[in-house]
Amino acid sequence: GLPIHHIEARVVRPDGTRCDPDEPGELLLRGPLVFQGYLNAPDANARSFDADGWFHTGDVLSVDADGFFRVRGRLKEMFISGGENVYPAEIEAVLHEVPGVANVAVIGVPDARWGEVGHAFVEPRPGAQVTEAGVLDFLDGKLARFKRPKRVTVMPELPRTASGKIDKPTLRRQADE
Repeated sequence: GLPIHHIEARVVRPDGTRCDPDEPGELLLRGPLVFQGYLNAPDANARSFDADGWFHTGDVLSVDADGFFRVRGRLKEMFISGGENVYPAEIEAVLHEVPGVANVAVIGVPDARWGEVGHAFVEPRPGAQVTEAGVLDFLDGKLARFKRPKRVTVMPELPRTASGKIDKPTLRRQADE
């Protein structure tokens, strides 16, 4: 979508230069509606706000030629596979299209050849039969090869935090086992 009134928004590369159309980068926000900082947390404020007052959200977005913003993921969740940036949110969006899938989560895990690769965790809908092979077959032609998860774990239920979000740190620990 488009930014709301009274908010400046831009998408930038790590060096702070604006991204080209459709190039993913970090979303920066500035304006009177952006929060002023973390209470009693000067270190967090120094990490989150630059000298020009831009708030670094940690969200990865792209902007198309018409100025519409599209969410790609979170910087903290991005992993690098074979030198390419991979955003789990993009993979998760495709995995949600797999017939019988209720919930998904993708994390990057170490790989000797590629540095990191995707590991998808999939929760089937009640009564649905979902398999690793079926999920990987579904992804053929829908994702670039470097974005395809190298492993899929089907679980009866994905772990959740107290607020109901999928608990990726727990999945990361399970992937290490």
